[in-house]
Amino acid sequence: MFEDFISLIYPRNCVACGNSLFKHEEQVCNYCYINLPKSNYHLIKGNPLETVFYGRIPLVFASSFYLFNKKGSVQKILHSIKYKGNKQLAVLMGNWFGKQLNDNEELKTADFLIPVPLHNKKFKQRGYNQSEEFAKGLTEALHIKTNTELLIRKDFTATQTKKNKYERWENVEDVFEITNTDALKNKHVVIIDDVITTGATIEACCSQLNKIEGIKISVLSIAFANK
Repeated sequence: MFEDFISLIYPRNCVACGNSLFKHEEQVCNYCYINLPKSNYHLIKGNPLETVFYGRIPLVFASSFYLFNKKGSVQKILHSIKYKGNKQLAVLMGNWFGKQLNDNEELKTADFLIPVPLHNKKFKQRGYNQSEEFAKGLTEALHIKTNTELLIRKDFTATQTKKNKYERWENVEDVFEITNTDALKNKHVVIIDDVITTGATIEACCSQLNKIEGIKISVLSIAFANK
């Protein structure tokens, strides 16, 4: 009865569609959980996300949980995570996606999940790194350690949202730095991001990682904007 009373004052609504949640539903209603546009790229060799990086960076594996469309439900989820302080939703997304990836053979050789880092200034403004929260959920499901210290963002950059492909690359070209190359030698690392559009940020991270002897790289994200 107390929970029912609280729900009248603070209604629990689905982040994706806005409808009321049942008691057993967490953040996203069952209908949206089933019908949100999952990419299923983890089941497709040479999937559209992997082809984005062809000729740019060698990858073991790449996949995204959802496909992003402007003004769609996935955008509402990402907006809640990134701008409304809903880091618990990012963890939930990671946990759900990780459960789908449990049988993936490529990821069974992974040593670290490395979230795309935020600059300290941006981290202080937001209070958390949404990619790191997503990685926490993946770690829960996949039992692959998340490491936030081996890759850092040394320069503060403007938002990528309204930039074209070249401007996005130029904006992040030299902003990342490896802190301990020895710890990454001959390792398989998985770069974690919230949403991938042109792949410029991932490419900038990998341009540093690829300098390390024997490195192998995979990529996971919450969403992919397949334009």
